[in-house]
Amino acid sequence: MNLILFDGPQRDNLLPFTFTRPVAQIRLGILTIAEKWERRLESKPSFLTQSYLKDCFPPIIEEDNLLVNGGLCPNLRILSKIIDLKPGQGLFHGDTLLACSLSGAEVVEFPDIELERVEIDAEFTMINNPWDIFLLNGFELAKDFELVTGGRNSQPISSTNTVMGDKIFIEEGAYVEASILNATDAPIYIGKGAQVLEGCMVRGGLAMNELSVLKMGAKIYGATTLGPHCKVGGEVSNSVLFGYSNKGHDGYLGNSVLGEWCNLGADTNNSNLKNNYDEVKIWNYTAKRFARTGQQFVGLMMGDHSKSGINTMFNTGTVVGVSANVFGAGFPRNFVPSFSWGGASGTMVYQIEKAFETMERMMERRGLSLTEDQKTMYQEIFDQTQEFRR
Repeated sequence: MNLILFDGPQRDNLLPFTFTRPVAQIRLGILTIAEKWERRLESKPSFLTQSYLKDCFPPIIEEDNLLVNGGLCPNLRILSKIIDLKPGQGLFHGDTLLACSLSGAEVVEFPDIELERVEIDAEFTMINNPWDIFLLNGFELAKDFELVTGGRNSQPISSTNTVMGDKIFIEEGAYVEASILNATDAPIYIGKGAQVLEGCMVRGGLAMNELSVLKMGAKIYGATTLGPHCKVGGEVSNSVLFGYSNKGHDGYLGNSVLGEWCNLGADTNNSNLKNNYDEVKIWNYTAKRFARTGQQFVGLMMGDHSKSGINTMFNTGTVVGVSANVFGAGFPRNFVPSFSWGGASGTMVYQIEKAFETMERMMERRGLSLTEDQKTMYQEIFDQTQEFRR
């Protein structure tokens, strides 16, 4: 069947990360959710998402289609139920649609169609809020480790390293020297061409995707994921960087999520715990107010292409939108709107053409370019978020 991953009702709760991608393109563990389904079902997915994202993530609709909730991570029980779905049936957990089998004509009408309900009462991983990404990262990292490395042999671990535990997998072309690798409690995965430079201290779980780098002396606590082409130094704990993002210098990042193409200036730090140990509230785009998380530890949530200057201090539960530039003394607001320029002393609008210039310069450093479809997408995000910059 043709596999399509659809944005469920949790999409708006996952902003700012879903401003620039379908829900299933969020990275969780080693892989994105879309990559998990592709490997499990051996079918390359397309996406049903917001209309302004469709040029960047076009849906492919065929005669027979399997639609899966983009926030759902596969497990064996869920897979068996989904594979058994008959045309017109939908797999539900309570009021949540997990998957359905539809004709091409029905996909066009989705979600305004009636489905024959198939109920499931089983445990599964579903992301509904931004903090779920780091909270569930350790569980999904362990599952992905078995999926990605099963039946394969790791490259040898250099004798210059101090090694504890046996769940360490190093892909071809990776460089890992003179570091401490502790996989006693959770796995460590080092992707193709990735580098763990001298003096790093790593406590699993850790996932380093292709060509990512841990700079000398980095201190990493699980469960942490570096997407492809990320560069990280300093101290990082239970954080996820989607890809092409840098925290290259000293400073602390904890219980945090960074999208793609972010850059944290030297000695940028975030708080992940309030001084009174109270529950953390973070900005909710739908409610247009700060909402409860039910969590005591929540750090920085930063959307794609946002940056911080040197010595930036982010308070507990700060949300930074897309293409914001945060700098200056003092703590900036706990919510920094997309396309903002400034810090604690105030912000101004980061004009879209200037933002494009910065995006293009950063992407050129990785041999990539900003497409016209991407520019149209960012223009739409700029327009959508205008009310928050007033």
